[in-house]
Parts: sequence; C-alpha cells; structure tokens
Amino acid sequence: MPLFAENPQSPDAFSAGFPTDGQDLPVTLIGPRAGWQPLELAELWHYRELLFFLAWRDVKVRYKQTLLGAAWAILQPTLMMVVFTLVLGRLHATVAGDVEYPVLVYAGLLPWTFFANALTNASQSVVQAERLITKVYFPRLAIPLAAVGAALVDFALAALVMVGLVAYYGGIAASWTMAFLPVFALAILLAAVGVGTFLAALNVAYRDVRHALPFLIQLWLFATPSVYLPQDDMAGWLEINPLNGLVSGFRAAALGQPIPWPRLAYPALAVTVALAVGITYFRRVEDSFADVI
Repeated sequence: MPLFAENPQSPDAFSAGFPTDGQDLPVTLIGPRAGWQPLELAELWHYRELLFFLAWRDVKVRYKQTLLGAAWAILQPTLMMVVFTLVLGRLHATVAGDVEYPVLVYAGLLPWTFFANALTNASQSVVQAERLITKVYFPRLAIPLAAVGAALVDFALAALVMVGLVAYYGGIAASWTMAFLPVFALAILLAAVGVGTFLAALNVAYRDVRHALPFLIQLWLFATPSVYLPQDDMAGWLEINPLNGLVSGFRAAALGQPIPWPRLAYPALAVTVALAVGITYFRRVEDSFADVI
C-alpha cells in the first residue's frame, strides 16, 4: 500500500498521521508515565476478563499433574488442625468453653491459611509472569490481584471442612454474628492485597523477598492466635498484629460468638494503610518491571 493515496478523499487513503484534506489529524503519543500514579479502576474493569483468566490459570497450574488435585486446598488446613489438636489440645481443653478444640482451631486456621497463601502467591506473581510482562501491555496490578483471587478458591473449598466440623461436633447455634463472615473475609483479602502487592513489587528488584517470606509467615502464624487462645499477659503484645483482631473476629463470627468490635478499629486502619501503601508503591515502580525483571 502506498504511503500517500492519489485521492485523499478515498476511504483507502493511508495518511499515517500526515495532513489529509488540509486538516491536521489528531496525534496520540504513547510513552512511560513518571512519578506517582493513581489507581485506575476503570482500566482494571476494562481488563476484568483478563483478571479472571489469570486467576483461573493460577488455579489450574497449581494443581496440574498432582494426584490429589484441588484436595490439597482442604488438606493443608485440615492436617494443621490435626497436628495442633494433638499438641495443644489438652492445654486448651479447659479454656475452649463449649466449643470443641478442633473446631476452635480450624475456625482460626481457615482465615490465616487464606491470608498466608494469598500473600505468598501475590508476592511471587510478578516475577513468575516475566514472559507476559515483557511482551504485551495490560494493567500490571492484575497479576497480584489474580494471585489473591486464586487463593480465594482454596479458601472456599477449605470452608466446606468447617461446615463438616460444625455438623460433626455440634454445640454451635446459629447466630446473627455469622452474617459478618463475608465482611471479615473481605478484610483479610484486602490485607493480603495490600501487603502482597507491595512485596510483589519489592521482589522484582530484591529477590531476597522470596527467601525471607516463608520465615516471616511462620513467625506471623505464632504471632496470630489462630491455633491457641491468648492469655491475659500476652494480649497486649498480640494487639500490635492487625491480623489478631481480624482472625479473632472471623472465628467469633464463624462460631456464633460475640464479635470483639472495639478490637477491630486498629485492624481496619492498618488494612487501609497497607492497601494504600502497597498499591501506590506498586503503581510507582511498575513501569520498570519489564526492564528489571
């Protein structure tokens, strides 16, 4: 096709950005954006199908060529519940109240396992998507969001075991507090998104993150009363951990117990700050991913 058509009025004319019929055509310049960038929700919504397929790909890849498949999503918190029940069950049998200790432990492990898996997946997601990032444009924030979404599937499967435990042991009456379970699940999801996006961006430049994160999660588990009931002399130190209030609130809602509302103000603030800092930092450095990764 020639660069200039003989008849500029023809629809087949190829202007290539040059003046046609005496008028200047609009010119669009595409280039990297510098500085701090706002979160563009409209752009993420435009790529919502890509976000869904990335999450679904993560789910399929995780259980590909495995004998048990998606059953691993159930086995992980279940086996942890069995181990902690055998080790700590007798120590807490007198303080668990009317709720059986396995149910108490699983109600705490369920949200914690969701947070830990979502955080791990999100922190490694950008580095693992190296080939995708260097070949095509799309909102980079979709990658850690999809990783957290894949962990949400595991959380839904593991929640079925909680239903089975409640039905087997009994002793838990239906309560209006159970209606707040989605609220606490959403708060934990947002906490994982905030910390996960920050670590995902940090992991691109400093690969030490993938080595330090397992150790951090292990310490974080014991700093969160998911497998034990904290004593009075420990409560003050544990309140520094925002997941303490979120996990405790989720467990109280799941077991139909009173929700500790005064303890949730600090976790709500911490989750908001983590979400804002994580996404802002991710947006600040995402333009350099293709060069650094």
